[in-house]
Amino acid sequence: MLIIAFFMLDLFPKEKIILPLPDAVFEFYPNFFNQEEADMLFDKLTNETPWQQDDITIFGKKIAQPRLTCLFGNEGKPYSYSGLTMQPHAWNPTMMFIKEKVDKISEQNFSTVLANLYRNEKDSNGWHADNEKELGRNPIIASVSFGEERKFQLKHISDNNIKLSLNLNHGSLLVMKEGSQIHYKHQIPKATQPKKARINLTFRTIL
Repeated sequence: MLIIAFFMLDLFPKEKIILPLPDAVFEFYPNFFNQEEADMLFDKLTNETPWQQDDITIFGKKIAQPRLTCLFGNEGKPYSYSGLTMQPHAWNPTMMFIKEKVDKISEQNFSTVLANLYRNEKDSNGWHADNEKELGRNPIIASVSFGEERKFQLKHISDNNIKLSLNLNHGSLLVMKEGSQIHYKHQIPKATQPKKARINLTFRTIL
């Protein structure tokens, strides 16, 4: 059985940690943005983003998403999931600043970012894989976190013994590479203790 928890905050900027999971590549940068950068970006994202709460369809039932979202991206590249189709806002300077840094370290040229605002401990994101058809068969997803630290959980789709729990801290980057959306599901569960706001940016490429 492979059950691992990470609590890594005081590491050098840009240090890369390869998560010890089979069948996929996960790269974690706990201090991708330093404290000053992360504080500034969290404030700008909070105030500049036109947040919205949409209904999604889960098991045939429409519910309000338990978080706020906003899509940014290249013109003409909508994104669909859970019965919802989102049209992208144009890239703004803050998003472009973050995207360029993420593109460089991940060696990608992401076309789209889905911004998520978790307002408190009650907001969450259930078990899923980012495997929508417009992302292709084996997509790479880069996830940047700002604000309150939240628990991120991974589980292998075909082996229930392979699980991982990772704290995504302020200014961190997690790059989910080859195999990650084929062999794993992930979630941000509701927290049992009070939590302040967290912003998560998930960069992806729409084909």
